[in-house]
Amino acid sequence: AGSTSERGVWVRGRVASVRAKGNTCFLVLRCGPFDTLQVCHFKDKSRPDVSKSLIKFAGAVPLESVVDLHGTLQDANVKSCSIDNVELVMDKLLVVSRAPVTLPFLIEDASRPTSVIEASQDTDRPFAFVHQDTRLTYRWLDLRVPANNAIMRIQGGVCRLFREALTREGFTEIHTPKLVPGESEGGADVFRTDYFGNPACLAQSPQLYKQMAVASDLDRVFEVGPVFRAERSHTKRHLCEFTGLDLEMAIDEHYLEAVGVVHRAFLNIFRGLEEDYARELAAVRAQYPSNPPLITDEPVVLRWEDAMELLEAEGEKPEDTMSDLTSAQEVALGRAVLRERGTDFFALARYPLAVRPFYTMPCPDDAAFSNSYDLFLRGQEICSGAQRVHDADLLERRVEDAGLDRSCLDSYITSFRHGCKPHAGAGVGLERVVALYLGLDNVRKASLFPRDPTRLEP
Repeated sequence: AGSTSERGVWVRGRVASVRAKGNTCFLVLRCGPFDTLQVCHFKDKSRPDVSKSLIKFAGAVPLESVVDLHGTLQDANVKSCSIDNVELVMDKLLVVSRAPVTLPFLIEDASRPTSVIEASQDTDRPFAFVHQDTRLTYRWLDLRVPANNAIMRIQGGVCRLFREALTREGFTEIHTPKLVPGESEGGADVFRTDYFGNPACLAQSPQLYKQMAVASDLDRVFEVGPVFRAERSHTKRHLCEFTGLDLEMAIDEHYLEAVGVVHRAFLNIFRGLEEDYARELAAVRAQYPSNPPLITDEPVVLRWEDAMELLEAEGEKPEDTMSDLTSAQEVALGRAVLRERGTDFFALARYPLAVRPFYTMPCPDDAAFSNSYDLFLRGQEICSGAQRVHDADLLERRVEDAGLDRSCLDSYITSFRHGCKPHAGAGVGLERVVALYLGLDNVRKASLFPRDPTRLEP
């Protein structure tokens, strides 16, 4: 950030590098996440003592300190900074916030692509590798890395574009409770707590409440909010807390109407990111190389039976075709769809009922299957959805068959007894979408301050 005065310009930024020797001083100032400015000072013969003190003082300012610099801008050809046509000739330097001399890691080290680091290991000057645990422990430093800072801005862009797309489709944004009675949707993987003497837990999703919103004649609703899963999963794609992009809508004739809405939302997101976040995407792809995913104008929807045939051709057909897909099978399916349909983004519909939640509507033509779907990006599931059971009697039987405690679901079931339109919806994991869109190797890179089974700080 900069401001002008009668005698020059003030600029605030972080010290990215400094070199002071003899009668000269050069600094690189990082102004925001992406811009760097060259700053210089040469000994002033008219004020040699003042000039010498400034050079000495500047040379001792630690990296990552926040400073205010005053000086004049002059034309220059600077190859080492993003601002390459001017430099600041400094005459004043004020330290706003001084960083320690020794940091947990250098931003320069944390900004290098893995391929560059690996290639340097057999040279006489190998680059340092900053490990993920160190990055996450000092996440505020890690987020100063241009690529990582850009990931967070892109994450915000996904939320904005999601909201815009659904608002245009006539949806209302809602905010559902995150403290819920009993065990949420009946699953075992919940974070339990005490609510003034009564058992409660953190919501696994807004599922029950967004359905009750439809029963309230809020026919099209969406939410962007936290989701909690007490799963002891240490994979690169799971978090214990993440941000859910959820929607629910009344349907007219067919549950795949919801898939059309989700597809249009993602089409808006993918195109909007490339158009509105070009600089952020360039910063990410410079450190984490990837190409934009391919998406078709109209949704590509496979039936479960179609998927089994494709997996058989790929040599990945499940032994039990009524079981859920493994991660390897998802990747193989994504590879086959990309080859045959030319898209990285598709839906798989009509899952076996046994692998879906209790509130999923069975298929009318075969009760072994369900009116459900998942959406995949680059061979990984990013969205799960279905038509929901809106008939209270059928829902009670589904609850009983699943062996769930009905008591904490009374209000939910009663809302359908009072009349509810047929409806369907979907839940999307924000961090997983961002990670897969950018081709990141770990979902933690797409989370501001990740929560997994071993990390509760910072």
